[in-house]
Amino acid sequence: MPKMPVKDEIETRLRQSFQVQQLEIVNESYKHAGHSGDDGSGESHFRIVIRAPELAAMGRVQRHRAVHAALGDLNTRVHAIALDIG
Repeated sequence: MPKMPVKDEIETRLRQSFQVQQLEIVNESYKHAGHSGDDGSGESHFRIVIRAPELAAMGRVQRHRAVHAALGDLNTRVHAIALDIG
């Protein structure tokens, strides 16, 4: 069975974990081609915008921890994740 693209894995995990009202996942790996952390997969750097009521009720650090917990092992498979959470 072929592996799911990382962007799709991110979306699946976040939608399973939160009551998502807005979700944008942008693969920014092309901006980092040839730089440190670029593994050549084209799936090394992502920007995530997420809005969910349960996240809005948390402090900044708690929101980041909750999103990273939802992403699980993707945190080690992806070099960089930029978050805009609310």
